Amino acid sequence: MESSTPTHQASSSVAASWGAFLKSIASFNGDLSSLTAPPFILSSTSLTEFSSYWCEHPSIFAAPAKEPDAAKRALLVLKWFLTTLKQQYASRSEQYGNEKKPLNPFLGELFLGKWEDDAGTTELISEQVSHHPPATAYNITNVRSGVRLEGYNAQKASFSKTINIKQIGHAVLTVPVPSLDNPDTFLITLPSLHIEGLIFGSPFIELEGSSYITSSAGFTAKIDYSGKGWLSGKKNSFTATLYPTGKEKDVLFNVSGQWTKSFEIHSGPAKSNSKDNLVETWDPSDNPPSPLIVVPLEKQHPLESRRAWAKVAAAISKGDLDTVSQEKGKIENAQREMRAREKAEGRTWQRRYFTARSDNPDPILRSLGPVVGLPANGDADKTGGLWRFDSAKAMEACNQPPLSEAESAQLAKELLGQ
Repeated sequence: MESSTPTHQASSSVAASWGAFLKSIASFNGDLSSLTAPPFILSSTSLTEFSSYWCEHPSIFAAPAKEPDAAKRALLVLKWFLTTLKQQYASRSEQYGNEKKPLNPFLGELFLGKWEDDAGTTELISEQVSHHPPATAYNITNVRSGVRLEGYNAQKASFSKTINIKQIGHAVLTVPVPSLDNPDTFLITLPSLHIEGLIFGSPFIELEGSSYITSSAGFTAKIDYSGKGWLSGKKNSFTATLYPTGKEKDVLFNVSGQWTKSFEIHSGPAKSNSKDNLVETWDPSDNPPSPLIVVPLEKQHPLESRRAWAKVAAAISKGDLDTVSQEKGKIENAQREMRAREKAEGRTWQRRYFTARSDNPDPILRSLGPVVGLPANGDADKTGGLWRFDSAKAMEACNQPPLSEAESAQLAKELLGQ
């Protein structure tokens, strides 16, 4: 009788572990995001990095600022949003069935970077602003055009035949228009999603339901998501319509296709689609994303994602699950000790780039929130606050001198257990 090979044994071990994990989530009550994931399904990427997926085509991100017509500007914003979906929800599992659970960021974790391309410089700031409940805030600015995206999001996960994830939060896109005194403001809601392929051990993301984009200039886009059913349909399918706010049947433009592949933009309602009213076709394979520039690890702040999680990421890539657990545990334990110390001393963690707004209702949510079903408080009770970018804080952080090696080491020891 032949003995099993090490590869076969490893595969059997992972299969058994996967089965045990599925049983654990099926019997778990509450928010799955609070459940510790086994090391073998972890990604080496932290959730704070996901903010960069909003803007991997900076030229498309900045394009609305050049359009004087409000309806066409809203269409350009809708196009930009649709081009971000593949990067946000499928770029890490291109062949499907390889989706991993991202690392849960610690409070104060940072991810900073920029793009340099035909659109000029576009800057990214991402910060974990809340841990219980977990929430990530971000600010992305194209310097040349002044187009700026800010937002925050959290996830609430539950299990019912599969893992269902409701995204909580929103984004606000501000588009300066040279011919207008005030910028055009867009309020963006986030789609819900679920994980397909769990039972086969080959998970991938599918979006579901609807999300919206509505503008201060009076136009709204609705995006409906659908996946492959038992009998028909294609993975990652969607349809979208753009119409004057409050007049959903007066469709100005419609878009349809797959957010992981190609889609077509037509003028008018979908029933009249033809090559004669085709506005544009988008295919991500013909439009590679611009590379994000991040400073080398040794020059990063100790709380920046890739530096803070470097040992965990290295262990994940090697399949060294013991080291993954050990290094991950150091960070988690140090964070728990810091929270306990803050509580005992009556102080709170100071966010570096963002502030929880206290004005209720928020002016943007007050004017645009009712159109897309967002409450006036922006679900602040579920995200640790209604987070907005604080330019004064950002300026202060920018003007601070770099930490010395000794200061960096002390901070890493105190906050990360390293």
